[in-house]
Amino acid sequence: MAFAAVAFYFFAIVAVVSGALVVFARNPVHSVLWLILAFFSAAGLFVLLGAEFVAMLMLIVYVGAVAVLFLFVVMMLDVDFAALKAGMAQYLPVGLLIGLVLLVQLGFAFGAWEISDEALSLRAAVTPPPDQVENTAALGMLVYTRYVFLFQMAGLILLVAMIGAIVLTLRKRVHVKRQDVLGQMYRDPKTAVTLVDIKPGQGA
Repeated sequence: MAFAAVAFYFFAIVAVVSGALVVFARNPVHSVLWLILAFFSAAGLFVLLGAEFVAMLMLIVYVGAVAVLFLFVVMMLDVDFAALKAGMAQYLPVGLLIGLVLLVQLGFAFGAWEISDEALSLRAAVTPPPDQVENTAALGMLVYTRYVFLFQMAGLILLVAMIGAIVLTLRKRVHVKRQDVLGQMYRDPKTAVTLVDIKPGQGA
């Protein structure tokens, strides 16, 4: 067996196992660490496919930014996971039912899956030959010319999701001092400062 095949099976098995451990790990910090390992395995698979640029993006963006952000949030927030798991038990039958329906649908989809003889040729016709242009340039031409509207729509969806997350998590808490910016801007020194002339011997 060639080295590429051995590396492919190694990275694929590690990615699947680490992805499963992300879900089934009891400690959320361990889940984030398994997620980082899954990202590394996916980057290795991209390297085997000849997409070094996408592999570096996986390491820089997902491992260096997203996964580290997840790790910081999980470690800094004082979340009572025992209470969350206790409330999850009542929704377990519904979740199992939905999971069973999804598994049945996936079984139907993969059972009727047929690979066309023209699949490889159609896949290769999307990008120019590798000996004519680098994969980074080919990716740029596809994203910013052929699929530019889909790329912009994906960015718009992410923007809406970010705004929705901010709105959902923005809560006004009582008994918390907040900065009144407008009050500070329109503050009048004549009314804000009071000069008191204290005579000698009248101090408290």
